[in-house]
Amino acid sequence: MKALVLAGGSGSRLRPFSHSAPKQLLPIANRPVLEYALENLRAAGIHDVGVIVGDRGDQIRDALGDGSRLGLRLTYLRQDRPLGLAHCVRVARDFLAADDFVLYLGDVMLLDGVGALVSDFGASRPAAQLAVHRVDDPRAFGVVELDAEGRVAALVEKPEEPRSDLVLSGAFAFTSAIHAAVDAITPSRRGELELTDAVQWLVTGGAAVRVTRQPGFVADTGRPEDVLACHRRVLDALPVAAAPDGAVEASELTGAVRIEPGARVTASRITGPVVIGAGARLHDCVVGPHVSVGGDCALTGAGITDSIVLDGASVSDVRGIRGSIIGRSVRIAGRADAAHRLLVGDHGHVDVGSGDAV
Repeated sequence: MKALVLAGGSGSRLRPFSHSAPKQLLPIANRPVLEYALENLRAAGIHDVGVIVGDRGDQIRDALGDGSRLGLRLTYLRQDRPLGLAHCVRVARDFLAADDFVLYLGDVMLLDGVGALVSDFGASRPAAQLAVHRVDDPRAFGVVELDAEGRVAALVEKPEEPRSDLVLSGAFAFTSAIHAAVDAITPSRRGELELTDAVQWLVTGGAAVRVTRQPGFVADTGRPEDVLACHRRVLDALPVAAAPDGAVEASELTGAVRIEPGARVTASRITGPVVIGAGARLHDCVVGPHVSVGGDCALTGAGITDSIVLDGASVSDVRGIRGSIIGRSVRIAGRADAAHRLLVGDHGHVDVGSGDAV
């Protein structure tokens, strides 16, 4: 069995961070979102993975390499224009050949993996197996309607009046029957080949299409608030380390705190769950809970909670940061104790005292 991971897309809802890097490389607990998807596939026994990339494919390739670090074989497949998820299957036709495969949206976090989906698919090998979960308001999702016997009866994209609270989770398992479906459909009103249309073609033609109830937490990391919610859930599972790998002096550490090699924490209070990246320097800081500090960051006199600080960022004398995402190599300075929520793209500069931002 192979896998196809979709890592193109512009990430417009995640601006300003997607201006400078693919949204799938935004880190959750100091690891790119895309790595979680790939590790879930490896855990399900899949090692041959095609990665659909767009015009930022070089950045994704630089981050992941050939996949050997993750125990995978990665093949990069370029989609020249964003012509739809089903079009990605067409782009990958030669790579997939006649093999069964899992299609996985690379910006979705499935914290309990895709083992249940792969197992259910292998047990009966329908034309398609869809991972689904329940939501309170399905109107913003692809909704799955089931018949009285629990088989897929219809898929409806973002219905105004949903007839089901089951929505697509972002992972699918297919036989090669999906290729005929992709060839049969036409572009939607937005000019794309929709995967939901291809699956609906299978349903209408009488092919077996079944669902797997996706266990655990499901998150689309398309918006900053979704990223932070997922970040909290990932950090909540962080184990308490026996001892920090980095240097700690005159500081108080409470709860699950991971300090990576080469990091240094002095005269600070760290309340887990917190991850501090390699080479980071923290002095006179109050950090946590639910904070990740990227590699080579420099924090002095900083107070941060429920936030993500990316590699190379610096924060000086600002103690009220919460619910924030601070981009790569950002500089934040000032003298402020009031609460601040900051969403600052890569290489930005914010003077909190003056209210200036660049």
